[in-house]
Amino acid sequence: MDYFVIQGGKRLRGTIKISGSKNAALPIMAATLMCSEPVVLRNIPDLSDIEYMVTILEKLGVRVDRLEPGTMRFEVVDESISHADYETVRKMRASVCVMGPLLGKRLHARVAMPGGCSIGTRPIDLHLKGFEALGADVDLIEGGDVDCQAEKLEGSEIFLGGHFGSSVTATANVMMAAVFAEGTTVLESAACEPEVEDLANFLVAMGANITGQGSPRIVIEGVDRLDGGEYTIIPDRIEAGTFMVAAAITNSELRLENCRTAHLMAATKVLEDVGVFVEKDNGDVIISSSRLLQPVEITTQPYPGFPTDLQAQFMTLLSLAEGNSVITEKIFPDRFLHVAELNRMGAKLRKEGPIVIVEGVKRLIGAPVMASDLRASAALVLAGLVARGTTEINRVYHIDRGYERIEEKLNAVGAEIHRLDR
Repeated sequence: MDYFVIQGGKRLRGTIKISGSKNAALPIMAATLMCSEPVVLRNIPDLSDIEYMVTILEKLGVRVDRLEPGTMRFEVVDESISHADYETVRKMRASVCVMGPLLGKRLHARVAMPGGCSIGTRPIDLHLKGFEALGADVDLIEGGDVDCQAEKLEGSEIFLGGHFGSSVTATANVMMAAVFAEGTTVLESAACEPEVEDLANFLVAMGANITGQGSPRIVIEGVDRLDGGEYTIIPDRIEAGTFMVAAAITNSELRLENCRTAHLMAATKVLEDVGVFVEKDNGDVIISSSRLLQPVEITTQPYPGFPTDLQAQFMTLLSLAEGNSVITEKIFPDRFLHVAELNRMGAKLRKEGPIVIVEGVKRLIGAPVMASDLRASAALVLAGLVARGTTEINRVYHIDRGYERIEEKLNAVGAEIHRLDR
């Protein structure tokens, strides 16, 4: 099992190119199930989650060809399979996003019910309510599978608001199913995230009739078919935000290529409040930091609010601020497993329900730590970059799910990270 050994205290300088968005690529790859002609997708990141999705699609009758790094061709060659079993989907929760395309195109989707994960309970009730509103019969059957079937789908008005706001994956799933529904479907309280907008733009490019993407009200007019074509995935805003923090926490300067600051307005505002300089330059972004980091208050919210996927990374940054910061997690209130690991490295973090009080310290100290989830892994890498001495991060397979060769990108700008195998 791979682990990282990081020698801290290195200043970073240079350019990092931001990879394609994992959270946009996965549902768009799933949406190729709906296309009657081949699809070529570009800017796909090289991640373990991408490989899991390729495996799922191949088992569902899609031929996947790798044309060049970051580019794949998808062609449906068998529409007779509608069952994604537990062994196929258990490694990745995002596999549930094949339900909408299967139901919409094949009128049948049988997918293993996803379990819990390290960041808390993540039910799919909004997905299923949306499918039922479109006319599907939904049942939980033997073996823990969800079975959705319909003779036909009909447009409907569907409210997608949940306990913690709109659901990105539910919006994507129901939107994909509604593409082939007869008539008009209106999704109210839809997720506004750039990844949802990118999925809608892909579907439109293939022949769907969708308006309102990027807003809380999405309107889908049903069509008979989707064709094929080429499409380029948007850059990964969470990877970009992580490297912004890397520059800030090490008091360094980095240039980020292929970075859309319009997708990171809440995060860049917090960085500027902390004392980090964010400069746009001919499509790139230059990040530099003052030596004095100011404390701030952060509350995670659905887009365009501060993203929950950057909460752990910013907690690491604020652990070195001059004063006390407060971080409130409103999306996944249990998403704090990194707190104990950061405290092992000398941070002073106190969890009180969905809130963490961050008391700034002068330095972090290298230590053996354990990654618990994707973004917690990134937070520990950031802590290792700035910590005095050596940090060992175990279970880095988490980070490989969402960051494309993070150690190579950071080493290229001056970090010292070694990937080793036990």
